[in-house]
Amino acid sequence: MRSTLGGLGATAAVCTSLAFLAGAPSARAFTVGISAKNPKAIYLQVGVGAITGGNYNSGGTPGNNTTVNIVSVAVPAAQVGRGTPQAMTTNAATGTSYWDGYLFCNAPAQLYVGGFYRNSANTPGAATLTATAPLNLVNATGDTIPFTQIGWTSSGNGDSGAQPFPAGTFVGGTSQTIGSINKNQWAESCHTFSYANSNVVAAGTFTGRVTYTLSTP
Repeated sequence: MRSTLGGLGATAAVCTSLAFLAGAPSARAFTVGISAKNPKAIYLQVGVGAITGGNYNSGGTPGNNTTVNIVSVAVPAAQVGRGTPQAMTTNAATGTSYWDGYLFCNAPAQLYVGGFYRNSANTPGAATLTATAPLNLVNATGDTIPFTQIGWTSSGNGDSGAQPFPAGTFVGGTSQTIGSINKNQWAESCHTFSYANSNVVAAGTFTGRVTYTLSTP
């Protein structure tokens, strides 16, 4: 079992995006303490990430990866609007954690969501992860599917402890809180998305893009 570990001896925000396409129980997570240090630093990874020089727990340096991962589902014609949730899949090639190289998420069914917030020991507050989704997914002819039709569960291989990024459903048209990362902590979860399929919609490929933002006090 991958256990929770002990510590390893101004405003900021970072954003990443996730694209969605749709055709017509208890979970736990992994968190680990990191050393308090200046300057303030945050790292957010939704799907694919970037790090050089090894994993973060062995001195690796996080970088920027501009890839926008895609989550999609093709609903069979006979099932459209029947109310049977449809499992979505991602185009993520791996679910390996950059904390220690552990295979935490099962790609492509799950999408990795994680990162860290590091600061000096005497600064208060936690980093907050939000997601901003448009009101609807839209196809080429302007037909729509409410983003509230897409939700997720949360888990991780061999995880333990409270869930930093718990299960939920997109609100659509506004920003919503997905979870938080305590100061001097690395936190990660695996999200498994599904499409509620409760609306009869026109044929076509419906797309929408969600932007995730990690912000500190």
